[in-house]
Amino acid sequence: MQRVGVWVEGLVQGVGFRPFVYTLAHSHGIDGFVRNTPEGVYMEIEGSKDTIEAFIKDFYHKLPPLARVDSFKKTLLKPLNKKGFVIEHSDYGGSKHSAILPDMAVCDDCLAEMKDPANRRYKYPFTNCTNCGPRYSIIKTVPYDRPNTSMDIFKMCPQCQAEYEDPSNRRYHAQPISCPNCGPRLALRRLKDGKVLERDEASIKALANKIKEGAIVAMKGLGGFHLICDALNPKAIQTLRERKNRPTKPFAVLCKDEDMACKYGIFSEAEKKMLTAITKPIVLVYKNPKNPMPKEIAPHTDRLGLFLPYTPLHVTLFEYLDGPIIATSANRSGEPIIYNAKTLIEKLFNVVDYMLDFDREIINASDDSVVQLIDKKPLYLRLSRGLSPFTLPLKSAPNQTVLAVGAEQKNALAILHEKRIIQSPYIGDMHTIEGFEFFTRTLESLKSFYNINPQKIICDKHPQYHTTQWAKSQNLPIEFVQHHHAHICATMLEHNLKGPVLGVAWDGTGYGDDGTIWGGEFLYCEGGKYERVGFFEPFKLVGGEVAIKEIWRVAYSILRDVMGDNVDDLAQFEPFKKRLSLVKKAHSNSINSPLCSSVGRIFDAVAFLSTGLSSVSYDGESGLLIEQLYDKTLEDTYEFSMENGVIKYKEQLMCACVDKPEFIITKFINGLVSCIIKLAKIYNVPVVVGGGVFQNKTLLNRLYVELQKESIPLFFPEKIPPNDGGIAFGQLAKYVLTQ
Repeated sequence: MQRVGVWVEGLVQGVGFRPFVYTLAHSHGIDGFVRNTPEGVYMEIEGSKDTIEAFIKDFYHKLPPLARVDSFKKTLLKPLNKKGFVIEHSDYGGSKHSAILPDMAVCDDCLAEMKDPANRRYKYPFTNCTNCGPRYSIIKTVPYDRPNTSMDIFKMCPQCQAEYEDPSNRRYHAQPISCPNCGPRLALRRLKDGKVLERDEASIKALANKIKEGAIVAMKGLGGFHLICDALNPKAIQTLRERKNRPTKPFAVLCKDEDMACKYGIFSEAEKKMLTAITKPIVLVYKNPKNPMPKEIAPHTDRLGLFLPYTPLHVTLFEYLDGPIIATSANRSGEPIIYNAKTLIEKLFNVVDYMLDFDREIINASDDSVVQLIDKKPLYLRLSRGLSPFTLPLKSAPNQTVLAVGAEQKNALAILHEKRIIQSPYIGDMHTIEGFEFFTRTLESLKSFYNINPQKIICDKHPQYHTTQWAKSQNLPIEFVQHHHAHICATMLEHNLKGPVLGVAWDGTGYGDDGTIWGGEFLYCEGGKYERVGFFEPFKLVGGEVAIKEIWRVAYSILRDVMGDNVDDLAQFEPFKKRLSLVKKAHSNSINSPLCSSVGRIFDAVAFLSTGLSSVSYDGESGLLIEQLYDKTLEDTYEFSMENGVIKYKEQLMCACVDKPEFIITKFINGLVSCIIKLAKIYNVPVVVGGGVFQNKTLLNRLYVELQKESIPLFFPEKIPPNDGGIAFGQLAKYVLTQ
């Protein structure tokens, strides 16, 4: 006989792990116990050597669907000869590093109960079990037990209590367990006077009627409020745009089911699988021209962001709706998602007509995740609800607690703790008070979960980033990581690469080692070191931040470098004739015109020259516009030259003044790909890409295909966003790779 103590770490709390172990132990005749701990799960198993080996083999093959084992450590103990196997109460002692599970979409078993009129949870909008439902959004600290969640105020009825205490029930220790007799309550309010119009199921039906009538409504979800309107009502969509001051940025569309989504978008089998996964992200796909949605949903692009209901409340709403709805984050432009009714009323009283709220508090807000596929592989544009907090165990890492604070835009935090990286959900931009409050609140939550205080902080080199300034004020050792190196290190660590690799880091802006704006970088990377071996010839960003919005300025600046005063005579700049003298003066005298090598900004210039788009209202708008005009059948390319590592492209862009739009865009993207391949052949190492420019699916797909032809390995982020949402992870990756 043997008795073995087992420490299990990973995603092992809130996923039905203990009842799984309990059931498995009974099936093998194993004695002992299992319990939650702050580190994960601890169990002691006793039986014959053969029985224990069979138990462990089955353990790995039959894990619960949401569980993930990162560490399985055994130690031999003295047999106790104590019969039976039990689930013990949680142990609250010791250090905290059990992984926090993201919120999960409602599972098929719970959906089946919702559709069964004989079931007591028929149409119940808060049903859940150990395989689904809220986690991160309701947790205050670990272990993940009901007293540590926002469900602690709801006393379970006898029926729920019985399910909660029954190890054979799939709701055993499902912390948000509830039913119509003991769970959260719904209320539909009119915003202008706060009057409650309906409660509970009647409020859902009333909300659906308001949507059909063309109203703009807000509905509370897992991690915050959605702004919702009828996706087939152009007038309602335009009203939402005007009220939200969102002129062209695409809206995400929520569909009842897979069939409805496939009516409006073109899905591959891999994209369908992603659409219906338990994480339920927004999936970017091509629009279906046979069933076009109103152009107001996603102007300037041939893509749609479609997703499926992920809470029982969303599912119930569609019982009373026939078509898709817009479901976009409830926030003011540039601010984080709103997650409580008080803030919604204060900030969006002039946007929202009606609000559907419930009395379960959201402790930790999170936005919807966004993904697109590259050759069946995920490329996440936003990592949040359903996917983060994201935890990556490391084989080798310093035994320190280190905080990485990320960048200024699309911010997310990351912490190195107990030889694993914990990535926070998407936070957003740091230039608003609300954004920075969200940053500090998310940090405090992570510190509370793991009872930690960082020993060191890593930040970006940009001296004006709010995150950098905050890091400098913390009286802790601080390390600065160059922005584009962080992009490449993130991809390297994710794919367990130590180099050498050719890192291609292209984005909108990033502070360079020489104090200029980088963004078109080729970095030869090995371990945590890099050498800048190539970059796009800099141009003057005339007007600084203004030129990021008024993108005609970028084209004017680049062309002035090669055409001189003749650029003033180009027809493209005729609408700006009265402003050219000031722009010319700023360019000539380098007034508020920092040097910039950004490929993202060059994309802006190409978009203006090919389509006439002179200004953008959101990041990446020019790239989306360009993509829909790309011609896959053309092999033509702009041949960019290179002198001493400097990519020369400005004279080629002169052709963009006379070529047809499709030719300009296709030749430009093909030219970028050709440029990467040339350098990859010179250095003869794998290519690693990062940065927001590689959100451009057309560019990345083309690069993927062409590098395959050359038998050159390509690695891009598949777990972490390529944009600045992955910078904090990359900052820690650089630190780990340097050790």
